Amino acid sequence: MTKNASGVKSKIWLSAPHMSGFEEHFINQAFKTNWIAPLGPNVDGFENDLETYLEHQSHVTALSSGTAAIHLALKLLNVSVGDEVLCQTKTFIASVNPVIYVGATPVFIDSETQTWNMCPELLEKAILDRISKGKKPKAIIAINLYGMPYNVTHIHAITKKYQIPVIEDSAEALGSRYKAQPCGTFGDFSILSFNGNKIITTSGGGALVSRNSELKNRAIFLATQAKDSGINYNHSEVGFNYRMSNILAGIGRGQMQVLENRIQIRRAHHEYYKNALSHITEIEFLNEPENYHSNRWLTAVLFKTKAIRDGVLNALLNENIESRPSWKPMHQQPVFENYPSYLNGVSDNLFERGLCLPSGSSLTHVELDRVNQVIKNYFG
Repeated sequence: MTKNASGVKSKIWLSAPHMSGFEEHFINQAFKTNWIAPLGPNVDGFENDLETYLEHQSHVTALSSGTAAIHLALKLLNVSVGDEVLCQTKTFIASVNPVIYVGATPVFIDSETQTWNMCPELLEKAILDRISKGKKPKAIIAINLYGMPYNVTHIHAITKKYQIPVIEDSAEALGSRYKAQPCGTFGDFSILSFNGNKIITTSGGGALVSRNSELKNRAIFLATQAKDSGINYNHSEVGFNYRMSNILAGIGRGQMQVLENRIQIRRAHHEYYKNALSHITEIEFLNEPENYHSNRWLTAVLFKTKAIRDGVLNALLNENIESRPSWKPMHQQPVFENYPSYLNGVSDNLFERGLCLPSGSSLTHVELDRVNQVIKNYFG
């Protein structure tokens, strides 16, 4: 274990960026050719790399963030003022904020215990209730939480029944699969994130996954200030400055070359924790159901009580180890507390007892052992 000059133990981060070494080639090419812009060979190449990885089922638009991708998806679905969008309450706020951007109302749906994702039974209950109130939902945002796919079969059977489009939020799930199909290919639109803490990163960035080239072209148009064709700067509608930089896309191209390796490492970290800690009866791991394949972006565990969870969190913090409570449900957020919600108590319980352990692909076995030892020591 290393210490700095003050004797402080080295920091173990929750999910630090992990460079491959291939990024510099693409970045240097951008500088060499002067493609210092929100378009260029790296942007095209990164989109092609992602489309190949998603098995050519989709068309990818590289953007400045996953949040921007959700915003554009809502715009492309014509969601606007007065509409309602059904959202998983157990998520990060970036999944929901774009609903507010377009003037619509988020309606929150609680989780199931199996995957921690949207509960299909509550989803259908909410749809029927909103329809009875004259408010048929305009869209559904389904999350693959911590890399675990949602119940695609059941959720999409419901959405098909009521003809409501799905935005699949795969910000945390690049590399995850459901019935061998890549996450990011199930929704009418899907989104990816390449934030600094994700399984691969472009520093900041995201992508919108569309079902055809026409939708991709429309997304690019809106993401580049909706400039009409022609030499004049003519704009017939409002657009956004959402396109990804050619420099950042170069980082993404380098990261794509090691994506499978990063997935294998994070899955191995999860198994390492499970093997080391599963004998402690106060700890429960989020397991993989049959036909689910999670990238294990973060290893998420549950403790028997909130007091135990907080005790472990503080024990890790005292050893300069970062861990985080699982996402605070959106219906508990002050900004959203007065919005409609369909709840069963699952997400509240997960928030109280859940903890995310350090999971970055750059973690060493020495660091993992250090985390495990702190937890073991807490339980005596």
